Amino acid sequence: MSRTLHDQTLALAGVFQAANLVTQIAHDGVCDATDLETCLRSLFATDPATTLDVYGGELRDLSLGLNTMVRVLGEQRKLTDIETLRYVLNLLQLESKLNSNKDMMSVLGSRIEQARHTASHFGYIHSNLIGNLSSVYADTISTYRQRIQVSGTPAILQQEENAAKIRALLLAGIRSAVLWRQTGGRRWQLIFTRKNVIAHARELLKNG
Repeated sequence: MSRTLHDQTLALAGVFQAANLVTQIAHDGVCDATDLETCLRSLFATDPATTLDVYGGELRDLSLGLNTMVRVLGEQRKLTDIETLRYVLNLLQLESKLNSNKDMMSVLGSRIEQARHTASHFGYIHSNLIGNLSSVYADTISTYRQRIQVSGTPAILQQEENAAKIRALLLAGIRSAVLWRQTGGRRWQLIFTRKNVIAHARELLKNG
């Protein structure tokens, strides 16, 4: 996997896109179906030729993540942006724990591979697949002592359909965090090279 700023920016945008969608669902109960599909489809991109191929090969499919990253890292933030950033940092931290737990990585890979048939039969945003991925997250990542606390509208969060989407998206966020590490991404870069990431994300948005 290439380890350039370009690849790191794309992978980090994937984390931001998943986190943004979690925020949207937690507060409003809805999100864009195409953005959701991009995140969930990335879970099944196990042998991509390029980093962008993980997200379908088109920059426009990551535009939400790129825009969110530029806004959250580079400008004054609303409360929901602060929540999104918290999810991103939590996802990167959880991925770091997961990276040192080879047994859980193996279980995750096996369970996601088993879900591939459901994805091919029903599509990436069908409730059957979302429920399946939600269970994968609940049985693996959710068992860590550190758990992501999602903020939002209680009545919305209590609906199982929304809770399942959130868990599936957090799983997709972990997948992008894995990709970010594989492309050379490290948490310290969010502090010391943030401006470079923002500038490249803006360039991608302009050209994409």
